[in-house]
Amino acid sequence: METTLKYPSATALKDAWETLKANQPKTRIRDAAKILEVSELELLLTTENPAPIRLKDDWARILLSCRELGKVMALTRNDGCVLEHKGNFQKITIHGTAPSQIATVIGPIEQRVFLNKWKYGFAVTTETARGTMRSFQFFDQAGDAILKIYLQENSNQDAYDNMVATYRQKKESDPIQALPFEPQTYASAVDREAFAKDWENMKDTHDFFGMLRKYNVHRLDAIKWIGEKWAYPVDRLSSRKILEVASDEKMPIMIFAGNKGNIQIHQGKVRTIRQLGDWLNVMDPDFNMHMDETCIAEAWVVHKNTDDGLVSSLELFDKDGEMIAQLFGLRKPGLPQNERWKNLIDSL
Repeated sequence: METTLKYPSATALKDAWETLKANQPKTRIRDAAKILEVSELELLLTTENPAPIRLKDDWARILLSCRELGKVMALTRNDGCVLEHKGNFQKITIHGTAPSQIATVIGPIEQRVFLNKWKYGFAVTTETARGTMRSFQFFDQAGDAILKIYLQENSNQDAYDNMVATYRQKKESDPIQALPFEPQTYASAVDREAFAKDWENMKDTHDFFGMLRKYNVHRLDAIKWIGEKWAYPVDRLSSRKILEVASDEKMPIMIFAGNKGNIQIHQGKVRTIRQLGDWLNVMDPDFNMHMDETCIAEAWVVHKNTDDGLVSSLELFDKDGEMIAQLFGLRKPGLPQNERWKNLIDSL
């Protein structure tokens, strides 16, 4: 593992991690990486007995093979929000050609996957107090985790072993190096009149992404520039009220959270809401959400036009303007949004 960061060798990094774990045994690997000022991938690769097994960069085929694993736990996160779903990879569709493929995963696990951001993948075996834990873990070029897939008690172990044997990187491969992404530059101003007209003429919520590309606008700038008819700031902890009301009223909602390489989506009701310190949690049997409220710098209500009427969301951003999570009322294409959801959003 090549590194340009502060440790001269993997052994030195491993020793630093062991010391950290001795002093702070509950620290998760992502948080430990931040404390030690390295990427999560660099920290993972100090693991021995057994070492992670590197996989070929045949991402689309690997993802499609996940359908054979049976019930698993899929985990996607950014710095502020973690989504965990237990279920099958049921229906997977690959769009486009490599390396710019996008995948849609539909079913108990729902995702929008951007395979051009996938750089490294590993099969990982970890010994824990609860026993042996097996997973597939995928990372971007900066060494940040994109997606982790953990086997469960009733998962198909044979399918996992076959995937490891099939996709194991056997030939000499490029060295692994965590390289930060080049910062993207955005427009500092736009034609506000033309921008507002395009916003008003949206036919589908997905038109929003095309509009951002057209004007080369950062998402948070777009929201701030459009005016209060379409977007306005609310209390940064507004997601508490959203989840509590949705739970009390058994109102189905959608939660989107992700990173450069994957967006995971929850669709349905939320039941058990727990506030544990700075963390807002959903603790349901097959769905967990963990949101670090210290990361939320801004919260905005955003309205978008569609052929089915107005669609409204709560959008949460960190101090760098990056998206933490979006919350919508559950809505099927061709139907207007739930009036109860609209009333809840308006109450913020």
